Amino acid sequence: KKKKPKLLNKFDKTIKAELDAAEKLRKKGKVEEALRAFEALVNQYPQSPRARYGKAQSEDDLAEKMRSNEMLQKAINTYDEVVSLPNVPSDLIKLSLKREADRQQFLGRMRGSLVTLQKLVQLFPNDASFKNDLGVGYLLIGDNSNAKKVYEEVLRLAPNDGFAKVHYGFILKAENKIAESIPYLKEGLFFGDPGIFFGRFYFHLGDALQRMGDKEAHKWYELGYQRGHFASVWQRSLYNVKGLKAQPWWTARETGYTELVKSLEKNWKLIRDEGLAVMDKERSLFLPEDENLREKGDWSQFTLWQQGRKNEKACKSVPKTCALLERFPEATGCRRGQIKYSVMHPGTHVWPHTGPTNCRLRMHLGLVIPKEGCRIRCAQENRTWEEGKVLIFDDSFEHEVWQDAENYRLIFIVDVWHPELTAQQRRTLPAI
Repeated sequence: KKKKPKLLNKFDKTIKAELDAAEKLRKKGKVEEALRAFEALVNQYPQSPRARYGKAQSEDDLAEKMRSNEMLQKAINTYDEVVSLPNVPSDLIKLSLKREADRQQFLGRMRGSLVTLQKLVQLFPNDASFKNDLGVGYLLIGDNSNAKKVYEEVLRLAPNDGFAKVHYGFILKAENKIAESIPYLKEGLFFGDPGIFFGRFYFHLGDALQRMGDKEAHKWYELGYQRGHFASVWQRSLYNVKGLKAQPWWTARETGYTELVKSLEKNWKLIRDEGLAVMDKERSLFLPEDENLREKGDWSQFTLWQQGRKNEKACKSVPKTCALLERFPEATGCRRGQIKYSVMHPGTHVWPHTGPTNCRLRMHLGLVIPKEGCRIRCAQENRTWEEGKVLIFDDSFEHEVWQDAENYRLIFIVDVWHPELTAQQRRTLPAI
C-alpha cells in the first residue's frame, strides 16, 4: 500500500481544522471560495507551508477553470514559495516542486521546468523517479546527451528501472544505434513500471525490430494494439481523434475533396515544370529527408506549407503552384500536414513507418514517374504512381517505399484534413 504523504509540520497540525475546512471547499469545486480561505490563512499564518500549498492548488484549479495562463503563473510562483518556507515536510516539498515542474511544462517553459527538476534531484538524490523526470525534462528541450547521462545514472543505481530502460532505449534508437536500443526497450516494457505504457515505446521497439529484419516486431505492435495504444496493428499513429473512418487507401470521391484532386490532375504539368525548375537550380532548394526514415538512398523534399503555415520564400520559386493551392483550405489550413515536392533517386528504400496522426490524408500527385521500379505499400497493398494522377492514402497506416528505377521519381505531396473532422476540430486541434 502506498504511504499517505505527510503534509503537515508541527505548526500546521495546530491549525488543521482551518486547513481542512479550506481544503473541503476546494475538493467540492468551490474554487474561488477555497482560494479566499487559503489566502486568509496565508495572511494570518505566513509561515504555514500547508496553507501556502493550498493557495497554490486553488490558483491552479482556478487557472484551469478560467483557462488563464496568468493565473497558472501565479500558482507556479506559489508552489515555489512553499519550498522556501522553514520546516516544510519533505513530502510537501516533493509535491510542490513536481507540480511546479509539470505546470511549467504545460506553459511551454521547458527550461524553467528543468531548473525545478534539477532542484528536486539535488534535494532527493536517492529518488530515481525524480531523476527519471529530469531525463524527460532534458528530452523535452532536445538535449538527448544530458538525458542519456541521467538515465545511465539511474540504471547504475537501479538496473531494472523500466522507465529509465525504455527512455534510454529510445535515445539509443534516436542515435541510430538500432540493435543496441532493442534490449532496453524490450526489457523496459517487460518490467512494466508505471508511466511507461506509452504507445511511442511499442512504436519504437517494433520499428527497431523491423529495421533489423526481426518478425517479432508485429508481436509488439499487436501488444500495443491490445493495450489500447494503437487503433490497429497497421494503424499506429499516436495523435488521434477517435471514431474517424480508417482505411489505408481512399478514392477522391470518398474524401469529398474531388475539386482539389481535379485541379491537381488538370494542372499537373504546371506543377511539374515549376518543381523541375527549382530542382535544376545549382543552389538546390530541396533538403534531404531528416526523419531517419531511409534505410538507404537519396530522398529530398521542398516544402511549401508546413503545419498550416505558408513558406512565402519557397512559394516565390513556384508561384503558380502556390496560387493554385490557395483555393483549397482543406490543404493549406491542415495544421497536421504539409504540402511539398518529393524527389527520390534510384537505390532508395524507405523503412516501414507510420505518420503521427489519423487526422489527415495524404495525396501523391505523380510528376516524373519511371516506367518500372517505383512502388509504395500501405498496410498490405502495393500501388504505383502515374504521371498526372493522384494517389490518396492514410499515412497513419504502416507504409513503405521502394525506388529501384533507372531515373529519379518526382511527386507532389498534399496533406488534407480527414474529411470527418468538424470545423471546430480543424480550428482547435494543435499543430503537429
